Amino acid sequence: MSATPLGGTMLLAHADWSISTQKRWVAHAHLDGGRWQVVGLSKVASTSAFVGFLLEAAKRRPVLAGFDFPIGVPAAYGQKTGLADFTELLAAIGEGAWSRFYDVARQPEEISIERPFYPAGSAAGVKQADLLNALGANSLDALRRDCERATPSRRAACPLFWTLGGNQVGKAALDGWVEVLRPALMAGAKLWPFAGELSSLLTNGAGLILAETYPAEAYGHVGVSFAATESKRRQGDRLTKIAAIQDWADQHGITLTPAVAAEVERGFGSDATGEDRFDALMGLFGMIEVASGRRPASGDLGRHSTQWEGWIFGQSCDATPQPSSAERPRMRVRIDQVDQGLIRAVQRAGPETQSAILAYLLAKDESG
Repeated sequence: MSATPLGGTMLLAHADWSISTQKRWVAHAHLDGGRWQVVGLSKVASTSAFVGFLLEAAKRRPVLAGFDFPIGVPAAYGQKTGLADFTELLAAIGEGAWSRFYDVARQPEEISIERPFYPAGSAAGVKQADLLNALGANSLDALRRDCERATPSRRAACPLFWTLGGNQVGKAALDGWVEVLRPALMAGAKLWPFAGELSSLLTNGAGLILAETYPAEAYGHVGVSFAATESKRRQGDRLTKIAAIQDWADQHGITLTPAVAAEVERGFGSDATGEDRFDALMGLFGMIEVASGRRPASGDLGRHSTQWEGWIFGQSCDATPQPSSAERPRMRVRIDQVDQGLIRAVQRAGPETQSAILAYLLAKDESG
């Protein structure tokens, strides 16, 4: 699918989302004289007010809003619901047989198609196998969407319905579906890619379009990367990305307001929400890449993606998903073949970095 500039008077908004209301931040941009102007970076004080702002702005011009939470469910799960597609599921949950959909199961026997999220908390005996058995899935990949599976360039995401651990996204998804998607859709907003290709959704002029984003995917689109020993959570490491951000903005004629530029130059601050402001802005930059025609919104999406799973805005469809760990051959990398300095660095790294390195070694091993 080719990339085409969207242009016009469009307003872009990107929200970095969390179940914690303190960690919800949004960045805005619009076109002014042919140049993208990044005009705001602020905390979402009220979700309902924010959705209302987007809907009101969409009465006058197209508004494309990206949210950093999953929008869609695995097709293998969706086909068991008896419903037509994800938008029909959104309309059904919370009512009748789906009244406990939002109620995260505490015990394995509580898990069902109508109540698929588990577990409600950490407890002895909690196992992913219980979730697989209850939902009739033969592997964790069966509970991942195509856009979440591992590729040679990125590791697999945590399955949507598994709600335990630092990388779980299910609880934020539930929150976003209730507080953002349902009220926005009821007010006439469109959900990409379920409602059609982005270009067709924009042909009617004004209107609100919602899309799923993933800020870490956008890093590479704008020339930002973190080494194995770095973290977006540290202000010092974010400060080292200033030059890459400024180079990207200068190269593409992106204007940052003084307040946004100051935020970048201070590494987004030293407080715990600095990483959220950083991701809000990086996600917006990724959306600008698509809106400017330098990247397509997606590749050619199959029926599963447009019916049940959705897609991450700006993510390529080209990379072939890798098999899950259960399907991989035993890794052949020997410890005496690995540089000892790398071993020490891995030992000092956090779990997220260790998982990324392991995924890289597995992909390297399987490629021969």
